Amino acid sequence: MSTKVTWLNGCFDVLHIGHIKLFQKAWEQGNDVIVGIDSDERIQQSKGKGRPINTLPDRIAFLKSIKYIKEVIPFHTDDDLNSLVKRFQPEYFVIGEEYKDKKIIGKEWAKEMIYVPRYGRISSSSIINGTHKT
Repeated sequence: MSTKVTWLNGCFDVLHIGHIKLFQKAWEQGNDVIVGIDSDERIQQSKGKGRPINTLPDRIAFLKSIKYIKEVIPFHTDDDLNSLVKRFQPEYFVIGEEYKDKKIIGKEWAKEMIYVPRYGRISSSSIINGTHKT
């Protein structure tokens, strides 16, 4: 069976079942799932003080332990992210459907975009803020 590269990226600061479903969906498309992960500095710039909750080395270790993920690569800038997606030229770029009408860095290097519906109403922010309801 030949494998295809599937790309996805994000902060993955506080992992939850929605992330696992996203990784599983990516793996179902192509077994070589490569995850780009934001640097700590990048998360702090976008999410504010107090973030990330987990450091980059910890977040990488968490992701590497997930059976659906082949490789985890950190990035620091938009240019880094674009270069990574260009380097891998993935068959599939998997991302949450909430990004459907937003700018997606590196999208042009993927053969196909796959938008995945959010699993329930769960998000890392709702967990951190204590507003998540099951």
